[in-house]
Amino acid sequence: MKLTTSGEDLLITHSLGSCLGVIIYDAVASVGALLHVMLPLSTINPEKAVDNPYMFVDTGVPRLLNECYKMGAKKGNLVVKVAGGAKIGAAAQSGDFFAIGSRNVTVFRKILWKNGLMCKAADVGGTRPRTLSLDMNTGEVLIRSDGQVTAL
Repeated sequence: MKLTTSGEDLLITHSLGSCLGVIIYDAVASVGALLHVMLPLSTINPEKAVDNPYMFVDTGVPRLLNECYKMGAKKGNLVVKVAGGAKIGAAAQSGDFFAIGSRNVTVFRKILWKNGLMCKAADVGGTRPRTLSLDMNTGEVLIRSDGQVTAL
């Protein structure tokens, strides 16, 4: 998890496969956050969830929101964007049991709904890994994948 109020920072996470990269940005308060979550539900490994709640969508996203609010972000100003949730490797060849990426996306959307938030933009699914970044100076969110860079 990365959280900043510095306009000079570039928040970036690499190699998002089935994992999700979650961007939360409040331009008014100059609060930006990036979370790289690996698994949908903390019930998968409760001990690990205690040690690292940011590893799981259901515990990491609510905590990240609370940290943003503590730093001055306001719910009405938040821009939420997400990338990842792909089927990578063996998961791309198997059935839904190993579809961690799509399960991550489903839990993420439920968490946003419970918190009264909408996702402004998403680049999820598919079979390609992504790199996600937030430029705090401009608020621009970029996706790098397959040698191409696109705005999210």
